[in-house]
Amino acid sequence: MTKNLWNEKNAGTMNSTLDELVYRSNLLGSDRSVANFGGGNTSIKTTEKDFRGRDVEVMWVKGSGSDLATMGGKHFTSLRMDDISPLLDREEMSDEEMVEYLSHCMMDSKHPRSSIETLLHAFLPFKHVDHTHPDAIISICCADNGKNVAEEIFGDRFVWVPYVRPGFSLSKMIADGVKNNPNAELVLMEKHGLVTWGETSKESYDTTISVIQEAESYVMKKMEQTNTFGGQKYQSLPTEKRKEVLAQILPTIRGEVSDDKKMLLTYSDDENVLEFVNSNDALELSQVGAACPDHLVHTKRTPLFIDWNPQEENVTALTEKIQQTVASFKEEYKNYFERNKNEGDEMSETAPRVILIPGIGMVNSGKNLKMANVSGDLYHRAIEVMKGSTALGNFVSLNENESYNIEYWPLELYKLSLAPPEAEFSRDVAFITGGAGGIGSAAAKELLDDGAHVVLADLNEEGALEKAEEFNQTYGEGRALAVKVDVTKEELVQEAYEKTILQYGGVDIVVNNAGLATSSPIEETTLDEWNLNMNVLGTGYFLVAREAFKKMKEQGVGGSMVFIGSKNSVYAGKNASAYSSVKAMEAHLARCIAAEGGEHGIRVNSILPDAVLQGSNIWTSAWRNERAAAYGIDPDELEEHYRKRTTLQVNIYPKDIAEAIAFFASSKSLKTTGAMITVDGGVPAAFAR
Repeated sequence: MTKNLWNEKNAGTMNSTLDELVYRSNLLGSDRSVANFGGGNTSIKTTEKDFRGRDVEVMWVKGSGSDLATMGGKHFTSLRMDDISPLLDREEMSDEEMVEYLSHCMMDSKHPRSSIETLLHAFLPFKHVDHTHPDAIISICCADNGKNVAEEIFGDRFVWVPYVRPGFSLSKMIADGVKNNPNAELVLMEKHGLVTWGETSKESYDTTISVIQEAESYVMKKMEQTNTFGGQKYQSLPTEKRKEVLAQILPTIRGEVSDDKKMLLTYSDDENVLEFVNSNDALELSQVGAACPDHLVHTKRTPLFIDWNPQEENVTALTEKIQQTVASFKEEYKNYFERNKNEGDEMSETAPRVILIPGIGMVNSGKNLKMANVSGDLYHRAIEVMKGSTALGNFVSLNENESYNIEYWPLELYKLSLAPPEAEFSRDVAFITGGAGGIGSAAAKELLDDGAHVVLADLNEEGALEKAEEFNQTYGEGRALAVKVDVTKEELVQEAYEKTILQYGGVDIVVNNAGLATSSPIEETTLDEWNLNMNVLGTGYFLVAREAFKKMKEQGVGGSMVFIGSKNSVYAGKNASAYSSVKAMEAHLARCIAAEGGEHGIRVNSILPDAVLQGSNIWTSAWRNERAAAYGIDPDELEEHYRKRTTLQVNIYPKDIAEAIAFFASSKSLKTTGAMITVDGGVPAAFAR
C-alpha cells in the first residue's frame, strides 16, 4: 500500500512556494509505483514580481526531461498566466505551435522548456496540480472495463478522459470535464494516468495519495479473487543456478543487442518478475503493448519473450533461442518502423530493451547502467499494471500506430536530447586488476572521468571496497564494483568475471595490472622467489587475459586489453632476474594475444612504466630497500635517483600511467594493437633497439 510520506517538520523548512513544489514533487517521485522515472509533472500557481516590479500571476511547472524524484528548483519553469489564459478560447493548437507559444510565456528565458503537459496544469483552476502514473490507477485505466471499475470505486467524484496524446486537446478535455462535474476530485486518463489538485501543496499531495490508496484497496481485493496471469506454467531455477545461467548468457545477449553501439545489461529475478515470466499468460500479455505511454521510449512497445522451458531445455538451447529471437525482434522492429514512419523520422536502436526468460527473470539493456536500470524499473511497473488490469478485466494498450507516434514523438525525443553527450567510455566496462593500488585506482579514476563503469579486482578486498565506495559517491551509484581476486587461481579469476558480468553484462577493457616485485642477485634468487614472480606476473596475467578473451569473443563487440609491464620488460634489471624475466614474458604474451585477437576486434597493448613510487604497495615493501641497495644509495634517495636518470628529468606518477591506459582503451587507438608505450621519462638504457 502506498504510504503518505508528508512530514510537517520538513515541509515547514521550505522558504518559498517553489521549495514547497520541489518537496512535494520529490515525495511523489520517491515511490516509483506512484511516478515513473522521468514521468508525471507538478505545478503551483502563485503571484510574483516581474522584471518591472509588477505583481503577476505565475505558474511554476516541471521542466521537460527532469525526474520528479531528483529534481530541484532549477528544473522548474515559470510562466505568466495572463499570457496562457487566452488559449482556453482556442479550439485547436498543434504541438509545434503550443511549444513556440509557451516559450514566449516564460518569466525567464534561462528556465528549462516547460513540460509537454503544461496546459493541463494551466487550464485547471486550482493552485496546486499533480499528474502521476500510479500502478493501481493505470491498472484501471488499462482495463477494458476501466470506466465501470472507476465508477465502483469513486462514484461521481472522477472525470474519465478517453485516450488522447498529451497536448492542447487533452488539456482542454480535462478542463472541460472538471468544469462540467462540480463533484470532481480527480481525473482518470485512459491508458495514461491520474490528475489531482488542492489549494495547498499538502492538500494536493494528500489527495493524490488517498486516491491511490482507494484504487489499491479495490484492485488488491480483486487480485485475491483471480488466478494471477493464468497461473504458473514453469518453475524458477534455484537462485545459484539462475546466476550461473545468466553469467553464461549475458555476454551473448550483450553482443546481440549491441548494434552500432554497445549496451550495458542488468537483470532482475525478484518474486514479481519470476511470477510473471513463469506464468501461462506471460507470452500473450507481454505482446499486447506498453502499460503507459511514458514507458515507450525506454522499453519499446513490447519486450522480447524467450519461449524457453527451464525444466526441459539446456543453456545451449537457450543461447540459440536468444540469437534467433533477437534477430527476429530486430527485423520486426524495422518492419514496425517502416509501417508507421513519418517524414523525417530516423530509426532508433532495433534491439529489445527488455528480455523475459522463464525460470530466469528479466534482462534489461541501456546505454549505461542507469538507463538499463530505468528500463527494468519501468517494466516492473508494467508487470504490476498487467497484474491489476487482468484482475479487473482484460489488459489493453495503445494501438501500434499510436505507440509508434509516441515513441517517435518529437516532444518525447526532445526529453532524451537533454541528456549530456555520451562520454568516450560511457558504454564500457573496465576490469582492473590491482584496482586498489596506486596505478589501478588512478586508472579507474581516469576511465570513470570519461564515463566508464569500473571493476576494482584486488586481493586486498578491503582496499577495493573502500575505493569503490569512494568512486560511487563521486560518480554515481553502481559506477564501481569491488571484487576480491587472487589472479593466480583460475577459479577465482573466473568468479571475478562472473560477478562483473552479472553486474554490467560484460567486459570491454581489461587492465592487467596486479603486481609485485622482488630483487635478488641471481645466485640468491630462490625457487620460491622465482615462482612467486612467475605465478603473479606470468600466470596471473595469462589467466586474466584468457578469461577476458573468452568473454570478449562471446560478446562479439571487440575489446581492449592493456598490460602494465615495466622498463624491465625490455631492459635487464640488475639483481632482478625473476622480475625482469617475467615482465619480458608479459610483453610477449600481450603480443601473442594481439595476434589472435585481431579478427575479433580485440586489441592488446602494453605500457612500460618505471619507478612509479607514489601510491604503490610495491614501493612500500622490501623492494624499495632492495632497489636502493642495488644502486648503492639510501632508500630516501630513490625518487631523486630515478628522476635524474631520465632524459626528461621527471618523476613518473600513477596518473601518467592512467592517461596512457585511457589512450590505449580509447577510440584514438582503434587501429593499434601489439604495441608498447614507454612511460618512464626516457631511460636511455630501455630505449627500443
